[in-house]
Amino acid sequence: MKYSFHEEAEKELNDAIDYYNECQNGLGYELVEEVYSAIQNILLFPHAWAPLSQNTRRCLTNRFPYGVIYQITHDEIFIIAVMQLNREPGYWKNREKTA
Repeated sequence: MKYSFHEEAEKELNDAIDYYNECQNGLGYELVEEVYSAIQNILLFPHAWAPLSQNTRRCLTNRFPYGVIYQITHDEIFIIAVMQLNREPGYWKNREKTA
């Protein structure tokens, strides 16, 4: 199975990388490793995480306060958001694909 990012989700990840690298050199790259580890888990077990809505699920990272919000389509995992968990819940809902 393959995956793709919503353009805003990709921007969120890049902004988070920049932020953490400003806090401590290399920390942003550790965040990337955590996010991509979560994506690999999603690809292996796409239905393993509890639904947030009818078509959307969230997988949490281990070391950082982030969740990967995604939808399962016919042949792809579509990543809607790389959400900082202290952010307003549900801000990503207008990014969902309709079935």
